[in-house]
Amino acid sequence: MSSRPRIDLHTHSTASDGTLGPAELVRAAADAGLDVVALTDHDTTAGWEPALRALPAGLRLVRGAELSCRWYGPDSPVPLHLLAYLFDPEHPALVAELARVRLARQVRGERIVALLRADGIDVSWPEILAAAAGGTVGRPHIAQALIRAGLVASTTEAFGPDWLGERYRLPKEDIDVFHAVRLVRAAGGVPVFAHPRATRRGRIVPDELIADLAGAGLAGLEADHEDHSPAERAHVRALAAELGLLVTGSSDFHGTHKTVRLGAFHTAPEAYERIVAEASGVTEVASG
Repeated sequence: MSSRPRIDLHTHSTASDGTLGPAELVRAAADAGLDVVALTDHDTTAGWEPALRALPAGLRLVRGAELSCRWYGPDSPVPLHLLAYLFDPEHPALVAELARVRLARQVRGERIVALLRADGIDVSWPEILAAAAGGTVGRPHIAQALIRAGLVASTTEAFGPDWLGERYRLPKEDIDVFHAVRLVRAAGGVPVFAHPRATRRGRIVPDELIADLAGAGLAGLEADHEDHSPAERAHVRALAAELGLLVTGSSDFHGTHKTVRLGAFHTAPEAYERIVAEASGVTEVASG
């Protein structure tokens, strides 16, 4: 590694809702000048092996996942995402929970397509499944079908209120966030709260909840992210410092589904080293 490595700890491949295959993704990460990349597909580890097989020389791979979670607070539940790094992919309880969430996501997708078709919108569930190529099916795959049909011009439009953002949005099953943190730790992994202050994405959880999660085993907060304003990033950093949590920065790269580039935001080497030191599920991997 160089004296100041470039570390991106949040990316997606076609194993979930990215547009690059896992092998393409690690090659693109090397081409972008990264020293470390984490593969964190939604609720799946399916991309780990192909990414490992294609790992370019000089690039370190952190195997992970982004877990679909929910906080069941005093009002209506708040969805949130938990980045899980270097956990044992064969830990029985975690494997079972991820399989449940993936199945629920697929059932939800099929129901959304049925609603669209009932309104005369010509999208095909078999075509969406085929385009997902075995990846975890989510709303981004339906958005791509709407784009292919010429009904919307972009993913952003597809996620607007007239389409998947409201009119054709259905709730999805998630993992209780405290249960998720405990599961990740039990599997030897390191849990980090993804984009915790991103108000542009919708409702956020209170700082008091993050303090409670820190007590339950949360290791860190993702501060530098395209969906955080400078003020939100500063707030996350201050909260992490107060709670003794590590801070990460990442692109949340999805290929052409988003405009953000690989390596758009970085994690400090010290935070990365803490993640590696705390993990006991699997190790980071370097090629050659």
